[in-house]
Amino acid sequence: MRKVLFLLCIAVLLTCMPATLAEDAAVAPKYVFMFIGDGMGNPQVAATQYYLGSIQNPDSEFPVPADLSFTQFESLGMVTTYDASSFCPDSASTATSMASGEKTLSGVINYDVSLTTPFKLITEYAKEAGRKVGVISSVSVDHATPAAYYAKQPSRNDYYEIAVQGITGSTVDYLAGGGFKKPVGEDAENPQTDIMKLAAENGWTITTSNEEVRALNAESGRVLAVNPVLQDSKAIHYEIDRERLAAEGEDILSLADFVRAGINVLDNENGFFMMCEGGKIDWAGHANDAATSIHETIALSDAVQVAVDFAQDHPDETLIIVTADHETGGMTIGFATTAYDTHFPYLTSQKISFTDFDGVIDEMRQDGATFEDALQKIETYYGLTTAPDQPLTLTEIELNSLRAAFELSMTPADAREIGAEEELLYGGYEPLSMAVSHIVNNKAGLSYTSYAHTGLQIPVYATGVGAEKFSGLYDNTDIFNRTMEVMGLSK
Repeated sequence: MRKVLFLLCIAVLLTCMPATLAEDAAVAPKYVFMFIGDGMGNPQVAATQYYLGSIQNPDSEFPVPADLSFTQFESLGMVTTYDASSFCPDSASTATSMASGEKTLSGVINYDVSLTTPFKLITEYAKEAGRKVGVISSVSVDHATPAAYYAKQPSRNDYYEIAVQGITGSTVDYLAGGGFKKPVGEDAENPQTDIMKLAAENGWTITTSNEEVRALNAESGRVLAVNPVLQDSKAIHYEIDRERLAAEGEDILSLADFVRAGINVLDNENGFFMMCEGGKIDWAGHANDAATSIHETIALSDAVQVAVDFAQDHPDETLIIVTADHETGGMTIGFATTAYDTHFPYLTSQKISFTDFDGVIDEMRQDGATFEDALQKIETYYGLTTAPDQPLTLTEIELNSLRAAFELSMTPADAREIGAEEELLYGGYEPLSMAVSHIVNNKAGLSYTSYAHTGLQIPVYATGVGAEKFSGLYDNTDIFNRTMEVMGLSK
């Protein structure tokens, strides 16, 4: 009798096993979105929420923060970002940690600290499992963060070699956003094969217009979609500049546009893994440009919203993760002269990024502009004024700091005398742009402690299938480990 019962139990277990395996398989998300806000720490997210909340609720008696597309995701975690070099890491090592689950030195992409052993990437595991892979960035697609999801190089500065790996490799099906920093290698006088020519030879569909990007679909094959209009360092436009130009009638693709096109290219019966980087949050942080940073964070939120909308049509098949590689600039909310108050609406007066304002300064230098000419430009683009009793009226101290920065900016770069004080004031950037940004930031109640990266812990937001795995405090290498687990992949 006992033997019969034992055999009966075994039979029941065997009968149940296929169903259990099927259930486990069903748990793995078919579609995985990984959004990385480069340089986007808690301060950048909070500042964006407070900025939007302030301008959306101007008459509210109490502060009202706004929600971004991802701030109400059901899972919230926090990760450490240190690498094998420093508590204040760079994008190459931190992106490596998230893409491979391994620590390495700053500046290194997917190699160990001895620079001899390469790491295997989550995108490679996903591709082996039959999924398509997309990599998108608002900066050049051979930059550190996007590169970490398809390349392995001892140095992040090996731009040409990184691009060649992506274009001639088989991992990526959709590479989009910015262009290539070194499309013919380091030596322009002795060029190597142009990356775009390599792409054509390797069967990529190459888009050349906004219309072609918007028309991409599942029949487009492997797609290289570089924004037809680029700004600085082969990156797409800062959102604050894109919005200004759009108001003037220009049609410039946004980060969200490339996510939307990527979904159209990658969607298939086996699913996909897509990494999308908002890379210019970091660049704005380096330059201590708070308003530009906030607009870049909004642009990333808009891109995430595209994935959220997609997930509404695939609620039991999608996982969306939003995080960062590190914080940049040491942004603080609160400044000495504003005490316990902030004035986020002041930032709406800024209509230009530091990069485009650098161009305005260059024109003034060539034209021999006066300080009064500069003040007119500053009022036009930033709202700072010498008119009395206005919210953005310049104080005498602020005017003096602008005058000193103006005089330095009107001197050709190779003739400037830059000492320790100037390095601290301007961080190697255009002096007048930096002086203006600092004044606008401080009047709004914001400030920065650095022109570099910091060691702050970074938030992780997740929603969808397996999102619960991303709560808690853990190391950034566990973003790789937990994503692999949720996707049902193993090393």
